[in-house]
Amino acid sequence: MTQTARLRKRLNDGLVVAPGVFNAVTARLAERCGFHAVYLSGAGLTNAMTGLPDIGLLTMTELAQQTAYIASAIGIPLIVDADTSFGGPLSVARTVRELERAGAAAIQIEDQQDPKRCGHLAGKRLISSRAMVQKIAAAVQARKSPDLIIIARTDARGVEGFKAAMDRARRYRDAGADILFPEALESASEFSRFADRVPAPLMANMTEFGKSPYLSVGEFDRMGYRMVIFPMTIFRVMMKSARAALLELRRSGTQRRLLGRMQTRKALYDLLDYGYYEALEAQTLNTRSRRRRS
Repeated sequence: MTQTARLRKRLNDGLVVAPGVFNAVTARLAERCGFHAVYLSGAGLTNAMTGLPDIGLLTMTELAQQTAYIASAIGIPLIVDADTSFGGPLSVARTVRELERAGAAAIQIEDQQDPKRCGHLAGKRLISSRAMVQKIAAAVQARKSPDLIIIARTDARGVEGFKAAMDRARRYRDAGADILFPEALESASEFSRFADRVPAPLMANMTEFGKSPYLSVGEFDRMGYRMVIFPMTIFRVMMKSARAALLELRRSGTQRRLLGRMQTRKALYDLLDYGYYEALEAQTLNTRSRRRRS
């Protein structure tokens, strides 16, 4: 079964929870921790890869390359945040083809104008709903597999209001989007009303320090949502832990007090399947040795 088909099956079976990852090793770690899908956060990738803010500065080829690295490292579906999809409908079509080829099981596009902003910040600007509909139609037409999931995000709640967000979402659903993603809703009531009034598979974003309340996976499940993402959770935890470790190292000049907080060498090698490569090397050397003797 392909990863695209696997993700569709999981969505049909129940709610999908996808932690945000920003490279292949964090994706592999999420898989080892029992998650059945991961979300390549545009913010996490941009921050980690370039040290720049999430304002649409990555190129499509950079995103496709990182998608390929991550997809090849895991055996679970990868959901890819393609931001504003790098241009108009023709760019969308190429983006979908490249990300699908790289291993994406789902591709998310949004209705912000460039330069985009984090969905929970002020100052966002939207393209017209008509322009977004054209992008969605291009994405649907460009995918090779009908199982590839197209996610349409609308940032209208913070720009045009709650009703406009629902209206846009309905138009995006009618254009062929498989999942609708209302960004930055501001209360549990809004999440619930959106689900009641927009009959379609919905995705919720549980980012931190933003406009949305902290709701549990169980609460979203009861509302009827099909997917919940935690795009920056492990990134933020990692960064705070890394800062504390750096300050301790600078202060004391030794890592001794940090050892209990570290992933061990063995645990890292197990995660990376180091033993597989050692066995492969040994097998290759034995084969060469036998050939020389013959």
